[in-house]
Amino acid sequence: MFLLQPNNDIAWLAPYAYAVVLVGFLLFLFRIFENWFADRYNRPLVRHYLTFKKVSTTQKTILEDEFSFYKKLSPKFKRQFEHRVASFINSKKFVGRDGVEITDRMKVLIAAIGCMLSFGRKHYLYSLIDYILIYPDSFYSTANEEYHVGEFNPAGKALVLSWKAFEEGYKITNDNLNLGIHEFMHAMQLESKQSRDIDSTRFAKQFQNILKRLTKQEVKDKLDETRYFREYAFTNQYEFMAVLAEYFIESPREFNGHFPVLYNHTKKLLNFNFAGY
Repeated sequence: MFLLQPNNDIAWLAPYAYAVVLVGFLLFLFRIFENWFADRYNRPLVRHYLTFKKVSTTQKTILEDEFSFYKKLSPKFKRQFEHRVASFINSKKFVGRDGVEITDRMKVLIAAIGCMLSFGRKHYLYSLIDYILIYPDSFYSTANEEYHVGEFNPAGKALVLSWKAFEEGYKITNDNLNLGIHEFMHAMQLESKQSRDIDSTRFAKQFQNILKRLTKQEVKDKLDETRYFREYAFTNQYEFMAVLAEYFIESPREFNGHFPVLYNHTKKLLNFNFAGY
């Protein structure tokens, strides 16, 4: 009878194998606890681990001079924001169309809008976006054969923007029209439908709360009475969420004053507890 003999040459690996199994088990328990915590408290247990990437001096000057949200952040959150902006820029391909020359300013401001909207999330890089296509003005869309100023194309993994409309959206901060926020919210919403991570689960939960709130007769009456949200919001539920995000970012006090419950659900959906929101 042939018996396998223990290999003394590899016996020293046993403690490491046990350690690997133990670490794997602890990570499994952590994931369970992390999901429970996110469901219970409507926010990720750990939003950010490391902040090691930095924007360039020129890019930081753009944030300091032109992006008001960044200026309102604490030093700790500023480091996190810079890390996220740098990570976003490094992970996307920016492509100019119709003669547009891509500049550092374009990259920074587009990344800043996206990272602002996802700043409360653990996963913030918009996995459904690989390309940022920038036109000088409105562009012809083959999707519905019309001219657009913005479009999220999930099939091409592309966010398409009119630079003119994008600049107007971020510079004019009190009209609740912000093209960047609008299109990034479309990408975030589709990602949340397709993913099962903690951010997507929280998004789905709060989005359902928003939809349920809209069925309340008193809310319907107030929406009709105030006409607070622009008409385009009621095109469908996706456009409503994109418009809601624009109002939340640009006029939080007014939004909260008119519809405090909707505001609170939106705040939880984004986990937005920064810069006075």
